[in-house]
Amino acid sequence: WLGVGLYNGQAEMTQPVSAFLQLFTWEEIRSHNGRGQSREQWLVIDRKVYDVSRFSKRHPGGSRVISHYAGQDATDAFVAFHNDKTLVKKYLKSLLIGELAPDQPSFESNKKKSLLEDFRELRCTIEKMGLLRPNYVFFFLIFLHFVVLDAASWLTVWYFGISFVPFLAGMIQMGWFQHDLGHCSVFRKPKWNRLLQIVVINVLKGLPASWWNHLHNQHHAKPNCFRKDPDLNMHPLLFSLGKPLSVEVIRCSLWVLLAVGAVWHLNPSGPV
Repeated sequence: WLGVGLYNGQAEMTQPVSAFLQLFTWEEIRSHNGRGQSREQWLVIDRKVYDVSRFSKRHPGGSRVISHYAGQDATDAFVAFHNDKTLVKKYLKSLLIGELAPDQPSFESNKKKSLLEDFRELRCTIEKMGLLRPNYVFFFLIFLHFVVLDAASWLTVWYFGISFVPFLAGMIQMGWFQHDLGHCSVFRKPKWNRLLQIVVINVLKGLPASWWNHLHNQHHAKPNCFRKDPDLNMHPLLFSLGKPLSVEVIRCSLWVLLAVGAVWHLNPSGPV
């Protein structure tokens, strides 16, 4: 992958300039943020410049999550979001339009160099320690345990009927497991994560996986950034509570909605 040696703790990467690629400055790249007259969207990954204007609509992670980095450096987000680099490289080749000029830094001027270096060194250390490698036994037991709970919930509805008891029984912890699947953290191949996520959140919880992924991918692409993080796209009246409290209110509301979705799937008539 293009990013080999990216997280080796060095201050900056140096790569030979390809003679056939067009050279760009950060000023040119920032002007292609999707908001100008041309509506073009460029982004930088490991000093290479890619035009994702048309591809953004076909992006498996959603058009918004990729457009949030239009006109910016997306190297760290690209590494974090894509486990299967071999698969992604096939798409990158057709989108490549140039690279940063030799006199241009590898990161934007509004980003703190030391903070980027610390983050990349930390990620490199975490990967070497194996903390990102999934434990299949652990996730299998998690899946097995909430399948048993789901079956128990149906038996509760069958035995007790529609009442407050099956309502409580429906409050099962599938949310965290489908969350890990949505992050492609359980299996190495993204497709297996997606398939099992559909089983967990679509079939067992009764909520659409595409809806959750669309919002959650944006959240991790631009965490806690107003107008870009859907978790913070709240009603203006909530700001009267103050920013810290309003943020917590909206996050709690999202988890309540997920819990209600699971309960509604098991007991559509609701508690009596």
